[in-house]
Amino acid sequence: MSFRLTEQQDADAVSVIRGLAMDAPLAAKSGHQGTAMSLAPLGHVLFSRIMRHSPKDANWRNRDRFILSNGHASILQYALLFLNGYGLELDDIKKFRQFESATPGHPEVGHTAGVEVTTGPLGQGFANAVGMAIAERHLRARFGAVACDHHTFVLAGDGCFMEGISHEAASLAGHLKLDRLICIFDDNGITIDGSTSLSCSDDVAKRFSSYGWNVMQLGEIADDMDALEDALITARSNLGAPTLCILKSHIGTPSPDFTDNHEAHGNPFNAGHVAATKKVMGIPDEPFWAPTVLVEAIRKNAIARGTELVSSYNKDIASLSESYLWDAAWSTPNSSSFSSLLPSYDETATFATRQIIQKVLDASLPALPGLVSGSADLTGNTGTKLSKQVAQSSKAPDGRQIYFGIREHAMGAAIVGMALHGGVLPIAGTFFVFADYMRPAIRLAAISGARCVFIFSHDSVGVGEDGPTHQPVEQLASLRAIPGLQVIRPADPNETVAAWCAAVDHNGPTALILSRQTVLSVTDGSAVATGAGVVRDCDGKPTIILVGTGSEVGLCVNAASELSKTGEKCRVVSMPSWDRFERLSKEQQREIFPKDVPVLSVEAGVTMGWERYADQTIGINRFGTSAPGAIALEKLGINLEAVLQASRSLIKDYKTQ
Repeated sequence: MSFRLTEQQDADAVSVIRGLAMDAPLAAKSGHQGTAMSLAPLGHVLFSRIMRHSPKDANWRNRDRFILSNGHASILQYALLFLNGYGLELDDIKKFRQFESATPGHPEVGHTAGVEVTTGPLGQGFANAVGMAIAERHLRARFGAVACDHHTFVLAGDGCFMEGISHEAASLAGHLKLDRLICIFDDNGITIDGSTSLSCSDDVAKRFSSYGWNVMQLGEIADDMDALEDALITARSNLGAPTLCILKSHIGTPSPDFTDNHEAHGNPFNAGHVAATKKVMGIPDEPFWAPTVLVEAIRKNAIARGTELVSSYNKDIASLSESYLWDAAWSTPNSSSFSSLLPSYDETATFATRQIIQKVLDASLPALPGLVSGSADLTGNTGTKLSKQVAQSSKAPDGRQIYFGIREHAMGAAIVGMALHGGVLPIAGTFFVFADYMRPAIRLAAISGARCVFIFSHDSVGVGEDGPTHQPVEQLASLRAIPGLQVIRPADPNETVAAWCAAVDHNGPTALILSRQTVLSVTDGSAVATGAGVVRDCDGKPTIILVGTGSEVGLCVNAASELSKTGEKCRVVSMPSWDRFERLSKEQQREIFPKDVPVLSVEAGVTMGWERYADQTIGINRFGTSAPGAIALEKLGINLEAVLQASRSLIKDYKTQ
């Protein structure tokens, strides 16, 4: 069966895309039409001739992935999804950038069918695409081409390649020789401020060649659909390296007023500009022009082509000898499948929690066929090294250990791409202070609901001698502020075990905050499930509650023991996860923190936020200091004497009220 549109249908499809690219921002009074207009032929060729995709099965496992890294051109993606039958209709296009519409200002995964990743911050989508390509090749190596055999296509612009993350991600992709990754670089030489010459003089071709990419200079073919098709077929056939296709385009094409003008970037055309452009295009000057017969023909073609691809794939996959493992890799992971394999610890155990996570990962590995782990040059230091696992490389793409190199930002975005690809549960580790280098990717992981795990070790000034540059104090508060990010700082080995289970079960990203220094085993791990729990209690109503996280829980337990010697009734609460605690009812929260009992919080970081739970706080509201970890903690007030003094003062204040 032929799945080819006529020459006239192709031309009209491009006109529809360009018309919608102008009409939607005009109606919204905001938006970016210029790039969408110039790349309309490319987008149409990708969706109608090149990519393997199925509008009726948008999540088909073996589909080619399409990522719009320059996400401001979202109307291009929405127009393509509309034309190809992904569920968007003209009414959705008309609601572009409006409240609760299916066509938000930038593409959002899980919000609009056919959108693979959430893009907008430039360069992120490009790095996501690298992660998707890693996932594809890893799965193909493990399960065979019958199960996994597709390409990742990413559109990127000048702004994407100015961002530092693109350098990190491109270097990693070239090193790994990800030959199913194809990036089309929209080389229009325009940013919002004007010509790229204002700020940039890179030779992109030489840059990517030095990274080990195959570079194709496509030249001035942005309006030639047959030439674009031939170029993309060639790119798809390249082996041994990712491919960069450099396409010279003219932003705002074919506007008589704004072609090659930076004003076409982010300022919507007015009605006169739209009318003048439609006249040049030879289409009616009517808003949201999309002939029903044409739309139906394009959809019929795309749906028929996709249905055949999926049907053929399903027949092939049925013959896969280890299809149960393939399905298991794609299934939603659940800690119940490996909880019996995990260790437990008594009060004699003293470990750094970073050591425990490594033990836990190894124990659960057999039950999690999709688990892959890596770090930014700190694999052994962060507990993310899997025992007896091969390092992933171009020669061993099935390896479950990934060495991301010192590329924290790209690592974060890559594991988001891996998670959103599906079939893998990715883990990324680094020192906690370097979460700052990853924050944009962590934020987008939360927006995207990407099921991935960020492991941050060396969680406080307990890092020690490296000093304030390497000692996190504000990072915990910073991550807690991200909606949708599960943040857990376990107190001891048992809470670390429980934290890993909570991370696996969480439908979204998790940050595990782990210690360098050894900690006492003072809990049974149950506080993780509810976010907070009593780990030491007293008879009757307490006179004070000491609440801590991480290594400071052990300090609170020691302080409670000393206070009890003078007749004080102390409750100690471990609060490893604020966000999980906030899910409890008010009644459940009051069971842990009853009214009219003073609460003292102890945490080796900035105290911001603790006023929600505590009457008084002990923390570190300054940068750290270079000294052995124990001394740094002592000198900065995270010590027994400080807790005792603050506790007695707080109890006295309450008694005199």
